[in-house]
Amino acid sequence: MTEVITTPTSTTSPDVAAAAAQFLGPVVIELQALAVNGKQAHWHVRGANFIGVHELLDQVVDHAQDYADTAAERVVALGLPIDARIQTVAEKTGAGKMPAGFLASDAMITSIIEQIDVALAVVNKAVKELDAIDQTSQDVAIEIARGLDKDRWFLFAHIAA
Repeated sequence: MTEVITTPTSTTSPDVAAAAAQFLGPVVIELQALAVNGKQAHWHVRGANFIGVHELLDQVVDHAQDYADTAAERVVALGLPIDARIQTVAEKTGAGKMPAGFLASDAMITSIIEQIDVALAVVNKAVKELDAIDQTSQDVAIEIARGLDKDRWFLFAHIAA
């Protein structure tokens, strides 16, 4: 018996779907990178405020994974595939390398904020560009931007003077 694989169909025009995916695909890449690097930070953070930062980093990771899933599912709902395999993420992310090993909480938080800033730049570009392309996809990007801004604020509050 031959397995039949069907491609999802969408009521959105293929041109609109491709244009939306052009901006949401990089969002997925940066959020996946943030999730992986955030977990690295979670395991290796050290300092007097360890437990609070450790737990907060877990929330950042969970949020990044949820946001990536939301953006990826929007692309798939438009009838297109998404490539967020670890090799693809490593090749395409604009985020810098995470420090290896243990690091004081202030330095680790700063590193994760830098990762969030890279993701936010990509998300904010998607918000701007999707306005004229597909407002439903833009709503996805706006939701993600709002959440990343909040996560960034919570992290920044730990190191603000």
